[in-house]
Amino acid sequence: MPKLKTNRGAAKRFKKTATGRFKRSQSHLNHILTKKSTKRKRGLRQPETVSASDTAAIRRMLPYV
Repeated sequence: MPKLKTNRGAAKRFKKTATGRFKRSQSHLNHILTKKSTKRKRGLRQPETVSASDTAAIRRMLPYV
């Protein structure tokens, strides 16, 4: 069997946790930040876990993680 290729875009966006779930960064923190409140921007810095319905797709994209 040939080796599977890792999706490099997914590898840069997702990290696996110790429990086997995936964490990701939140969106909406790149530009047009003046109209967003400080509280909202601070909350967007926290990592999120990927929903259970998307986990299978990410696992296929990252076969060796």
